[in-house]
Amino acid sequence: MTVSSRPWMGRWLLAVAALHTLFGLLVFAGPLRQLLRLGLFNAVGADPLLGAVTWFLLFGAPLALLGQALTLLERRVDAPALRPLGWGLLALGLLGIVLMPASGFWLLLPVVWALLRPRPALASQPSSP
Repeated sequence: MTVSSRPWMGRWLLAVAALHTLFGLLVFAGPLRQLLRLGLFNAVGADPLLGAVTWFLLFGAPLALLGQALTLLERRVDAPALRPLGWGLLALGLLGIVLMPASGFWLLLPVVWALLRPRPALASQPSSP
């Protein structure tokens, strides 16, 4: 059984990645301008704020790549084959929620639920004579 005949999980992650990046660009406009003023190359240095802003923005790209890959896999892969992805996202999400409860890590939970929920077995249909 495939995960979904109407894929949504990958698109959900793509939307979260886009919102995450947009949020970072808006909220961290000041530190981003500072990075530009410093010339970008080796601009983070030992500044913890610039490091945090950089990692915040960089996280959007792998999340978008994961969303794109999941979009392609949703119609082609059996649901149990994607369970390890669900467990990995659950671990990442829970760690993020514990460390930063007021964050967007909660937005991973609908995809985690969809990847890990039990699915009914397909009943074999009797062949017609």
